[in-house]
Amino acid sequence: MSTPSSEIGSRRLDLAGTRDFAVAGAGRARREALSAFNRDWLADVWRTATGGSRIEGVALAAVGSLGRGDAGPLSDYDLVLLHSERSLPAKELTALADRIWYPIWDAGVRLDHSVRTVSQCRQVAAGDLTAAVGLLDLTPLAGDAELVAAARSTVAHDWRGNARKRLPQLVEAVLARHQRQGDLAQSIEPELKEAHGGLRDMTVLNALAEAWLADRPHGGVDAAHGLLLDVRDAVHVVTGRGRDRLGREEHDAVSALLGHSDADDLLTAVSSAGRLIAYALDGTLRRAGQSQRARTLRVGPRRPQMTPLGHGLFASDGEVVLGSARLAEADATMPLRAGVVASRAGLPVAPATLDNLARTSPEPTEPWTTATRDLLGDLLASGPGLVTVWEGLDQVGVVDTWLPEWAAVRSRPQRNAVHRHTVDRHLVETVVRAAGLVRRTSRPDLLLVAALLHDIGKVRGAHDHSVTGAETTRVVATRWGYSPRDVDVLVTLVREHLTLIELATRRDHQDPATVDAAVAAVGGDREVFEILLALTEADASAAGPLAWTDWRATLLDQLAVAVRLRLDGHTTSAVDAAASDSPDGPASLPEELVAAVRAGEPRVRVIDNGGSHRLDITDLDRVGLFADTAGLLAAEGHTVRTAILRTVEGIAVNEWHVESPSGAVPDPTRIERGLGRLALGDRGPLSTLDRRRAHLPRPSGQSGLGAPGQARALVVPGASSDSTVLEVRAQDRPGLLHELGAALAGAGISVRSAHIATYAGQTLDTFYLTGTDDLPLPPARVAQAVSLVIDTCDGVDPS
Repeated sequence: MSTPSSEIGSRRLDLAGTRDFAVAGAGRARREALSAFNRDWLADVWRTATGGSRIEGVALAAVGSLGRGDAGPLSDYDLVLLHSERSLPAKELTALADRIWYPIWDAGVRLDHSVRTVSQCRQVAAGDLTAAVGLLDLTPLAGDAELVAAARSTVAHDWRGNARKRLPQLVEAVLARHQRQGDLAQSIEPELKEAHGGLRDMTVLNALAEAWLADRPHGGVDAAHGLLLDVRDAVHVVTGRGRDRLGREEHDAVSALLGHSDADDLLTAVSSAGRLIAYALDGTLRRAGQSQRARTLRVGPRRPQMTPLGHGLFASDGEVVLGSARLAEADATMPLRAGVVASRAGLPVAPATLDNLARTSPEPTEPWTTATRDLLGDLLASGPGLVTVWEGLDQVGVVDTWLPEWAAVRSRPQRNAVHRHTVDRHLVETVVRAAGLVRRTSRPDLLLVAALLHDIGKVRGAHDHSVTGAETTRVVATRWGYSPRDVDVLVTLVREHLTLIELATRRDHQDPATVDAAVAAVGGDREVFEILLALTEADASAAGPLAWTDWRATLLDQLAVAVRLRLDGHTTSAVDAAASDSPDGPASLPEELVAAVRAGEPRVRVIDNGGSHRLDITDLDRVGLFADTAGLLAAEGHTVRTAILRTVEGIAVNEWHVESPSGAVPDPTRIERGLGRLALGDRGPLSTLDRRRAHLPRPSGQSGLGAPGQARALVVPGASSDSTVLEVRAQDRPGLLHELGAALAGAGISVRSAHIATYAGQTLDTFYLTGTDDLPLPPARVAQAVSLVIDTCDGVDPS
């Protein structure tokens, strides 16, 4: 029944938060003092309620954090008034309970209370899984301690006796809770108690040990538990409330209270602690299941089924194990082999095997041999099973032997709104996504390694993580034995891993300068471009749904078409051809369309892009058309992502990409009718937008506590040869694009194209601007445009 991983977390895990912060307001010493105070005070309440008399067969007991002795400063009391069936008449028992509960309520303490016999405790535990786990911590506070011991012993006896039935229920309840609350280690606002890896999971570990199904891991797990308790205590102190969630607004205060250098260090420690507890729980649940199956199936000595997987590794009872511990002693590649075999099989490596690999396997010689490097490639290509296997290898320190630089990004938080994982987990998720894209390139090995290393530069103090990461990649790739040419390619991939998505979403594909920038990023190499394109998709899709949407995928595909044409020797991209004014070119307009538009009848075509829509809008070109269209689409409830504008013989042929939060499909007839009314000066179609804006607070333009500060407008030199490119960063609000377009139109500045992105309420928009002469703006007009944009974003009347 013993667990080989009883000292789980032996690797060098940063749990600095486990220091005793009694003086600062948290820590084990404070909890012990608080626990003693609670017990003494409740004993006084008991003495007052009983008049100092000893009452046989009656006791006050605690469960929950009070019973375990780890209550926080503002944790509630969970109390049980235990009595034997013949101790007191019902009325006297009720009166005694009231004399206990009311002073506690009067003191302002949150109280969960019950009055039960030992038999009732047993019945409640039998019918309620949560109550059963809680009653395992039943602890005497005052009165008949033997009665409390009897109740706890009875519940524990039943818990062990019914383990076969209760274990599946417990597993189901734990998984359901994790599904609701998420993964503590991957949250920027972690739920410290209920999430996967939280304090509740420590209670489950104790319950599994109480069932005699598996030992509860100790060592690093206890340190991780102490850290989460410290953070929980600090949250109570900082907020003045008995909360269990570490919110963004508490990051700085809690980190200062606990002695961390900054909030990111706090979150790194919390994430590491959560990962350790989650890993311990997952492994202990497997141990418990194996123990239960052994009890059920045992007929004489148990002989587990061992399915050969190759290289001396076997599948045994849901895990991968070594056939002989000695296999790891002389083979530096055995950890890689075990990882490949386990990941491909979709199984975790057994904790005992991981410990053995970490303890006895020699480190690979440097530079790595081709065989070792190929095994790493096989591991990275193994698919979704990699996530669990990599976590196990990381927990015991094996990853550090391959990649010492991993320690700097382990559990590091990401405050960018598009990211849903810590840096290290995002890297692994990107590898998994890249493994599904390997057939798009002739060098899948370089794609997978670049995926693993693309954010390795997200370390403390890095000004540009892409540049820092490229420098680190050169060192790592050289250590791993890649050829000088391959090292250069990997460095390029890491340095430029954001280039394509930024060009696709923030630059105009029609502008040759955009294609030039993409070609320059890969040194004109078609093979490198294809790898970078796959890496871009893997990175964005691994980040989360905000980073990889249908419209972003569409824009990246459009850019890829133009870049491939250029790399293949074509001087004109597909988009350039579409924009051609040649009578025989694709942009030549049908005569009936021209006649309708010149008669004042705009035309709109809606194309479904699967989750987003492209709108081809043809109308008479005029000053303010961009602003009117943006306002109309906002009034209709659509979010503009991209607008590409061009004019053919005085007719605007514009392409808009929109998303609809409500799921509504753009109505071309309504949009045509609205544009027609706006062209005649009727502002009615914008009334919905005006009403919505009227109820919103206007930005003050002043930076205050918690405010993002003044809007910024930056000119991007060299981004276009025939336009002035302006990047705008500001607080988003309904109709902002319309306001910006109107302000620019009022100054006689034309918007040739616009590329819109919004994250966490902040907008990042790129505008291609020209004057009435269709040329880039001269310096004075650039300054005017910058001023107009900033004033509009900040709610200042440009006039």
